[in-house]
Amino acid sequence: MGIHDEDVARVREATDIVAVISEYVQLKRVGRRWQGLCPFHAEKTPSFSVNAEMGVYHCFGCKASGDAITFVREIEHADFPEAVERLAGKAGIALRYTAPGEGADRQKRGKLTEALEQAVEWYHQRLLTSPDAGQARGYLRHRGYDGDVVRQYKLGWAPDDWDALATGLGAGTDGGMPVQVFSDAGLGFRNKSGRVQDSFRARLLFPIFDPSGKPVGFGGRVLPGGEGPKYKNSVDNAVYRKSRILYGLNWAKQDIVNAGEVIVCEGYTDVIGFAQAGIARAVATCGTALTEDHVRVLRRFAPRIVLAFDADSAGQTAAERFSQWEHAFELEVAVADLPPGADPGDLAQSDPERLAAAVADAVDFMDFRINRVLGEADLSTVKGQVRAGEQAARLVAEHPNPEVRDKYLVEIGDRCSVSSDHLRAVVADFRRRGPRRTPLTPAQDAPHPADAGHEPSSHQEGYSDYGGTGANGSPPPNNVERQVLWLAANQPGAVWPEIGPEMFDHPLYRGGFEALLEYPDMDALLAEAEPALVDLMRELLVAEDEDLLASSHRQQVAMAILLYEEAQRELSYLERQARTVSADDDLLRRVVSLKTAMDKLRAAEWESDQARALLELLRPGT
Repeated sequence: MGIHDEDVARVREATDIVAVISEYVQLKRVGRRWQGLCPFHAEKTPSFSVNAEMGVYHCFGCKASGDAITFVREIEHADFPEAVERLAGKAGIALRYTAPGEGADRQKRGKLTEALEQAVEWYHQRLLTSPDAGQARGYLRHRGYDGDVVRQYKLGWAPDDWDALATGLGAGTDGGMPVQVFSDAGLGFRNKSGRVQDSFRARLLFPIFDPSGKPVGFGGRVLPGGEGPKYKNSVDNAVYRKSRILYGLNWAKQDIVNAGEVIVCEGYTDVIGFAQAGIARAVATCGTALTEDHVRVLRRFAPRIVLAFDADSAGQTAAERFSQWEHAFELEVAVADLPPGADPGDLAQSDPERLAAAVADAVDFMDFRINRVLGEADLSTVKGQVRAGEQAARLVAEHPNPEVRDKYLVEIGDRCSVSSDHLRAVVADFRRRGPRRTPLTPAQDAPHPADAGHEPSSHQEGYSDYGGTGANGSPPPNNVERQVLWLAANQPGAVWPEIGPEMFDHPLYRGGFEALLEYPDMDALLAEAEPALVDLMRELLVAEDEDLLASSHRQQVAMAILLYEEAQRELSYLERQARTVSADDDLLRRVVSLKTAMDKLRAAEWESDQARALLELLRPGT
């Protein structure tokens, strides 16, 4: 399932990568390239470069690289088909799909999104201007939400009518919204009398958006004194899955990525409260408990989660579900130090500094669980101390690091006046028997359905299969091999025809030169070569070396030095041979000739004729 390769290629060719990236990054032209601050990691000096001609980008800091499709995927955390569709829409390209019905399904979801966009705007204008929304506006002012907040979050008002929205959008009328679309989008339904009826009545509405900013549903809050449950949420449908959607992620995602941390709370007003307090990295579940799918989504944005549930027993119990997810998804989990009886939305209004401190002083998840167990225990008796110590020790037993476990056990032993050796025995027994429930494990063998169609992430070094001589196994950044390979990628006609892959000592650079010879053009190389080589070529295509490009002398020097370095390796080999075997006259003459030619090349300051004379010694007849 997916989009036809020919259409993907058309989208790539039709897309102006500079225009796309400029929507997110301020780019400045420097020579033939464009530069700016990398959107994928925090930096003060620009290391992000774009090659408009080849349609690729590369960051020399975090090594992010790719084309326009990759950029949209990474910046929006979208799947591959969605990124292609967005760019295709901008380019006016109609896409074809490889699976029957897939195009129709996507068209259906597109119609639902359009319907929800209309509903969001209709409800929002009703809140801003309608007399019947006066009570709702008063409630928002009481909660500290001014007009700017209402507009930023597109808050709305559903009037106390049976079919106000249906009438406003013309549901079921000629030229209006089809009833089926109105119903499938969760906006309403046809009642028993056959009349189209709204889903939400007399409620303040919080539109819910997916990570890309497209509306997918609503959360409706009844006003104080109103009838019905406090919150009512959209039902699951083709575009809305409450087990995966997180309120506020569309606004918070960039702050989450920059901070490497996401705050998870329980309500829409909590998210808004955090933002008002200057902490714009909070999200909330949409009327449901936190699920494994939620955790999977969050792990794509940040490795650290701070739980900011209401500081009551229900919120704290919800936090404990992370015990299995923390290890399964390699998360760092902490719990915000909220005052007893306070929730984040209220605390943001009454004491925003205390809310910020609650996040800054978040307690490690294991510490939180241990403190809760010991805090609720009766430590005034020996039996209570032993029981509490053993219960806390079983929590510690889940931690994978034995040294960390032991430190916790010593601390628990001191607090409970229980021997740490006894607690170690409890942990050993627990780990031998195993926990009563089977812990979750990441789905590594098969991708999550929501991630189907993803290309491999471009955020990788890509050097592991090629060895290395620089830091972390990567090739040295500014040596002559890189200069010649850069020239071969950017101006291949300037490279001497005698230059071959065998002159490159580093395996990655050698592989890159071989790939330039193997593939008919750069587009084919970027589409078909191994990921490590593709990453290297993208980096070279955006790297600036205007002096090398403009100076034929510098090009000549670079190629001559490349040849000289190959000669050094050959000379070392010959000298080892001369020391370990009976040296005949031919071997000695070859050593002397090679040394002499190398000295002449250096003395001639890398002049091309001397370089070719050295080349003749290395490979006679070239």
